[in-house]
Amino acid sequence: MRTPAPGHGATLQTWLAHLEISHAKAIDLGLDRLRTVADKLELTCPFVVITVGGTNGKGSTCAMLEAILLAAGYKTGLYTSPHLIDFNERIRVNGAAASDAQIVAQFERIDRARGEVTLSYFEYATLAALLLFAEQRLDVAILEVGLGGRLDAVNVVDADCAVITSVDIDHVEYLGDDREAIGWEKAHIFRPGRPAVCADPEPPATVISHAKEIGADLWLFGRDFNYSGDRQQWAFAGRQQRRSGLAYPALRGANQLLNASAALAALEALRPRLAVPQQAVRIGLAQVVLPGRLQILPGEPTVVLDVAHNPHAASALALSLGGMAYYPYTHAVFGMMRDKDMRGVIEKLARSVDHWHCASLAGDRGADGADLAALVADVARDDAISISSYENPTLAFAAARNQAGKDDRILVFGSFATVGPVLAELGRKAS
Repeated sequence: MRTPAPGHGATLQTWLAHLEISHAKAIDLGLDRLRTVADKLELTCPFVVITVGGTNGKGSTCAMLEAILLAAGYKTGLYTSPHLIDFNERIRVNGAAASDAQIVAQFERIDRARGEVTLSYFEYATLAALLLFAEQRLDVAILEVGLGGRLDAVNVVDADCAVITSVDIDHVEYLGDDREAIGWEKAHIFRPGRPAVCADPEPPATVISHAKEIGADLWLFGRDFNYSGDRQQWAFAGRQQRRSGLAYPALRGANQLLNASAALAALEALRPRLAVPQQAVRIGLAQVVLPGRLQILPGEPTVVLDVAHNPHAASALALSLGGMAYYPYTHAVFGMMRDKDMRGVIEKLARSVDHWHCASLAGDRGADGADLAALVADVARDDAISISSYENPTLAFAAARNQAGKDDRILVFGSFATVGPVLAELGRKAS
């Protein structure tokens, strides 16, 4: 049944509140409804499309691609999810977030076209981004897959180049409980005859077999592209292209060279259509910014923000924390969604944290802080650590700051819904 949409002139916040209740299921995988509405809208993508999927690393890879292509002088669009603070972060044109008016205008177009077809929040967002990108006469659009690949809304577009950054266990209720099943889902962003980049050092056999089955041009890490480096610089080697003497990406983290290599492999694969000089690569990697991914804030105590929300990402976070300077104590502000592998994440970081401040997250999926605290206690089994719980991440962060000494470290992690409120609160105080 058609849910009445907000009237003309409604704010973006009114529209977003409407979209949260206008479809029966928050996550409703499948492309049939989306294709029906896209056809009514006569949606076209008259620009180069790079689709990026993967369990972890896709946000970083998208950010690097955007920064490099902007430095090369191309007009870019970037669609990502979820957002940390404002919905507008999801849709960027030439490096700037779309305005409320631009997004609302697309929502209104979609609502007029959809008839009796209902769309989820993410499907509305995806169509809005694609419609705006078409209006803006882009050279290239970078689209981040939301969940999986085969049935994700982003897959309504035929990518000119598809990238898989990594394959690990996450979203098991939708994608399966092993890497082979998950890899098969993700590989469906590949297209026949077009470049398909896989940066996972040990790709599931299903990724390789699906690419072969459909005739995609598969680029494998270690076979078709690679990287090398020392303490000062690194180099990328592709099928025909070598880029040497590169400074390390501005993004921190254990896997950023792998992500950067995936981005450069995609650009090499698209070289006939997107010429990218070496200087653009240097500038882009030096200037790339991605909030919430091993983001270290200035001041004392040191504050580290990371949206790591599965064991694979938590393992990389633990490695990065271990490589940082010495801190007497680490205080964690920790919140997660109940449908994630909470125990697996805690296990990866149990030895990295001295004081746990567990926060409840809002919404049906948000885990209760007290339940998280009990789980931390069960996993850690260490009387030397302290564990407490709070109603929300903002209160947990305030408690961590009160407890921490100026030489300590505060880690905020576990979800976009954990990092976002803390980042917003710090922004309000700074202003």
